[in-house]
Amino acid sequence: MSRSLAVLYGGACYAAFLVTFLYAIAFVAGMGVPKHIDNGAATPLATALLIDIALLVLFAIQHSGMARPAFKRRWTRLVPQPVERSTFVLASSLVLALLFWQWRPLPQMVWRVDNGLASGLLWGISLLGWLLVLTSSFAINHFELFGLRQVWLHARRRAPKDEPFVLRAMYRIVRHPLMLGFLIAFWVTPVMSLGHLLFAVVVTGYIVVAVKFLEERDLVALHGDAYRDYQRKVPMLLPLRKRT
Repeated sequence: MSRSLAVLYGGACYAAFLVTFLYAIAFVAGMGVPKHIDNGAATPLATALLIDIALLVLFAIQHSGMARPAFKRRWTRLVPQPVERSTFVLASSLVLALLFWQWRPLPQMVWRVDNGLASGLLWGISLLGWLLVLTSSFAINHFELFGLRQVWLHARRRAPKDEPFVLRAMYRIVRHPLMLGFLIAFWVTPVMSLGHLLFAVVVTGYIVVAVKFLEERDLVALHGDAYRDYQRKVPMLLPLRKRT
């Protein structure tokens, strides 16, 4: 792939991520977009559950499967190495767009906070969760995480180098603050419908399983004893003091 085409492709994939990320905030909040977690065509309960769970499982398979080193080694026989991460970002964005489009609402109310002050406080905490997601991505190199650094280095004829294992910002408090931000954003809400609860429960289960049994295994393989020591000292998701 030519260097200029790689940069254009990487930029387009990043733009797709930005649109998807912003839409996800409104989708989960249930406001501000034409199709969100609590609206859409009425569907029988069992059918809605099956469709929604299938959409979430599809995202989990795509996201975790394409992120594994073994898959990447095979995948880069077809996709040029400089745009591998951008292609992953694009695929994740498309699967999320499919989820937003095909999600079936389950509007039955689980809880609702009508007090204005309490409701505003919960919305504020939820937005802080999304902000934690964004800031945590910059703490570990936002532009590499979403493929821009790779295409930029390719354009400048420079080979990417492995980054040293360095702890910054919230990564000194929990090992996965980005995922903690998602959990805060999904669970802290003044309006919890059955559909929102299903989304939060399934995604929480996926995050815990994927982080503990997939991502951390890859990080240990990459960083060795440095990451094992980090695991012993810093909790995975909840900022609770660990015994060392």
